[in-house]
Amino acid sequence: MIEQPIILGIVGDSAAGKTTLTKGIAQVLGEDNVTVICTDDYHRYDRRQRAELGISALHPDCNYLDIIEQHLNLLKLGQSILKPIYNHSTGEFDPPEYIKPNKYVIVEGLLGYSSRKMLNSYDVKAYLAPPESLRTSWKIKRDTRKRGYTEEQVLEQLRKREPDSEVYIRPQRKWADVIVSFYPPDAESEANNLLLNVRLILRPTIPHPDLSKILHAEGNHLGSAIRLGLDRDMGKPVDVLEIDGHATIEQVRELEKMLCHEVPYLGQFCSLEGNEDIGKVTGTTGESLQSYPLALTQLLITYHMIKAAGL
Repeated sequence: MIEQPIILGIVGDSAAGKTTLTKGIAQVLGEDNVTVICTDDYHRYDRRQRAELGISALHPDCNYLDIIEQHLNLLKLGQSILKPIYNHSTGEFDPPEYIKPNKYVIVEGLLGYSSRKMLNSYDVKAYLAPPESLRTSWKIKRDTRKRGYTEEQVLEQLRKREPDSEVYIRPQRKWADVIVSFYPPDAESEANNLLLNVRLILRPTIPHPDLSKILHAEGNHLGSAIRLGLDRDMGKPVDVLEIDGHATIEQVRELEKMLCHEVPYLGQFCSLEGNEDIGKVTGTTGESLQSYPLALTQLLITYHMIKAAGL
């Protein structure tokens, strides 16, 4: 019998933080247990062809969505695929890669929730929705440092892509179980990764941990830095968990303890003391430091993957 993997979807616009979140979740689960797939590898045209045709990578017509559907279905059945590879550095395609699914599969990219067939393949679905000003800052930093663009080229690309972002990327938010929004603590503050708060919208499409036990328990130490409330998202009631960047290690560990103890398997891996790799971000001078909002976001989504696996 082929063991069917648990599949997590992570969708968001370009430079929304998908890869950072994916890496942290894989570290919690153990990288040997995780297969990572990027749907952006399924572009129909390379960079030169897109420029000639005047089409952006965000447009469905620029991607083999039918092949993504087929490959997700095969992975869900525990079968291997021959996955294309789009090289973001060269803008061309590298030779395809043979992929055998592990126990957990993370599928991240721009258009992962574009069809009903894709949606039916996921056990857990997350959507990343940072403020556009922050995403712009992240995209400039990434594309100038790693992909050889100038700042002016990145801003022009964002301007040209905005209509496709509005029509094809952001509407996918409605399918997510968890919506993740990192944001600066105030409008005037610099977009510093280490100071970012996170707002987690928890939709009732999957059973979330009962956070009220710890957030409203008498004598808890979470204070105002970690808050649980009720709100409406796209017209429907949701729970909202907010974690501030200035939360203390004591406050973080209390919430972490609740997640880890509710799912015994998670408790083997998720201690911030024993696993200092989760929540890692790179500062402006290249130093590696830990973001507690990021770490707890990674743990919460990992919690849902483990619950889906029945562990």
